[in-house]
Amino acid sequence: MKSARNLPGVSAVFLLASLLVRCASVQAPLPPSLELPKPATDLRAVRKGDRVYLFWTVPTETIDRQNMRRQGPTRICRSLEALMSTCGTPVGNLPPAANTKSESKSAPIPKTQSSFVDTLPLALQQQNPTRMITYAVEALNPHARSAGLSNQVHLPLAPTLPPPANFRAQVTSDGVVLTWDCEQPGTLPNIRYVYRIDRRSGDSATDVRLADVECSGGRFEDHTLEWQKPYEYRITVVTTGHVEKGAAPCTSGPSKEGDREPGSCVVSVEGDDSPAQKVFTNDVYPPGVPTGLQAVFSGPGQASFVDLLWAPNTDADLAGYNVYRREEGRQPVKINRELVKTPAFRDTKWEGGKTYFYSVSAVDARGNESARSEEASETMPGQP
Repeated sequence: MKSARNLPGVSAVFLLASLLVRCASVQAPLPPSLELPKPATDLRAVRKGDRVYLFWTVPTETIDRQNMRRQGPTRICRSLEALMSTCGTPVGNLPPAANTKSESKSAPIPKTQSSFVDTLPLALQQQNPTRMITYAVEALNPHARSAGLSNQVHLPLAPTLPPPANFRAQVTSDGVVLTWDCEQPGTLPNIRYVYRIDRRSGDSATDVRLADVECSGGRFEDHTLEWQKPYEYRITVVTTGHVEKGAAPCTSGPSKEGDREPGSCVVSVEGDDSPAQKVFTNDVYPPGVPTGLQAVFSGPGQASFVDLLWAPNTDADLAGYNVYRREEGRQPVKINRELVKTPAFRDTKWEGGKTYFYSVSAVDARGNESARSEEASETMPGQP
């Protein structure tokens, strides 16, 4: 029997298999990754006074969907153009973000947030009060190369004002009275200013918008508070104006009837907040004094008594009334055991032949009692 080694057909098969294995191991070389970070797509911007606050997610992938091995710096771009094609001269540079490694090469890197605060030059605001400013960020690799700008955001350039001087808050019987120095600033075309008043209670971290008021008077009264609570008040000057036609898109909603140009829109910018004015609404203020007291004696034919009637007190925190009676030359004495809930009272304990003088007071929910009303008198018949 012949061995397989001596068979020419078998040798050819082994040779062909060897060649196929060698060919299969040869692949075309992959191009090297450019390590260009994918541009941010969630840039957001908020303006307060002269400062613009920018927020975005730090890119963790390259444009070829690979994890970033090393982060580069980030340029902060600002332009008067509605659409930036390049960053130009950046207004700020952030150093590389701290490298965050994934658990494996294929696992995504956890996302982190970055931020930057830009201060707008006053001259830029005053020279362009009806224009918009455009922002973008540009993420670079360690070799200062990028894949382009992030999404672009637009903010109004309308100049803002500092908070008014001598802002004060005072607790009164009707609520909290706010006062401030009201000065009319120099006027700019299509620009106006209003005073925005916010309130925060001690048991909440949320501001409540109370009003936007005009300059005249420099005064506002808050009647919507609760008693026996701490509050903080702040005032801010808000600039409102019209964005020119052809400027970057504005985000404050559609134009209103009467706008300077069809298709324009009204934008607003808050200035810096005033220092907080803190108050505690300690209610030491009594309700109003009752009025219109009348005393009427019920005569023979029925059980004798004196009916007292008066005008109702309209204080929101009214708890009830006290009724006082006195005799000639003596001090008034309270004759009700509990607060009277309605503006009426019946006195059934009297002595004949005496003249009684009646008065009433109002009491609020915290026990503050008003002064007594004017007296009403009634003379009793000779026999009870």
